Amino acid sequence: MRFTSEDRLDETVLERTFTLGPADTSGPADPSEVPGASGIPGILWTPTSDAAPATPAPLILLGHPPLGLRAMYPRLAARARSAVADGFAAATIELPGAGDRPPLPGAEQARAELRRAMRAGERVDDETVDALVLPLVDAAVPEWRAALDALLALPGIGGPVGYSGGVISVGVRLAAVEPRVRAAVLFAGSLVPRTILEEARTVTVPLHVLLQWDDEGNDRQASLDLFDAFGSHEKTLHANMGGHTGVPEHAGDTAARFFTRHLK
Repeated sequence: MRFTSEDRLDETVLERTFTLGPADTSGPADPSEVPGASGIPGILWTPTSDAAPATPAPLILLGHPPLGLRAMYPRLAARARSAVADGFAAATIELPGAGDRPPLPGAEQARAELRRAMRAGERVDDETVDALVLPLVDAAVPEWRAALDALLALPGIGGPVGYSGGVISVGVRLAAVEPRVRAAVLFAGSLVPRTILEEARTVTVPLHVLLQWDDEGNDRQASLDLFDAFGSHEKTLHANMGGHTGVPEHAGDTAARFFTRHLK
């Protein structure tokens, strides 16, 4: 992990950008042929030195859709400020195929088919969902775990670890395979491959799932089926009326209390 910039957002939050990697130096000689070989960008938010707690802060990994860190930054920074105010460190990384990273094979064709099906009012078939989501999950989860290795080695950061956000399939896989993730807040989405639905049955950490009841891009029943599949003994579905961007502020407050309860 190489830090590339440092900025104090205010008197209590330190923001540092970093590059993680290269992720793999044993593959093709041309780095452009290896997603992530030139390094994975990320951002870490921690309390400033004068606001740092006496003990290492628990860590929240901030998930997000693959729209690029530049586009997502305002929302990510707001979530990170809230997390730091609650006594956590927060971090995120650029997803494979997003931002300036090389596109994932077949992703553009899958997105084109997704847009065509949605315009036509058709059900998105399983093959398109698999082609769109599974390569992202397969590439992203090892990178999140590598980032977690580097982050937990830094002074002032300790466990336990929480995951918050989307892509929900990434969150499901990470919660299933990464024992350091002890609780998760997941943002409901319906483009979930059947493989991920089966993996959800193996997830046992406490879960808090946010669902917008009238999300125009989300199949509500598919989201409910995924929630039902989770194997967690403690799982809460927090549903609110409104579309995709209409998540009320109090929903974030409830999620924050969930992490405080399970990570501190």
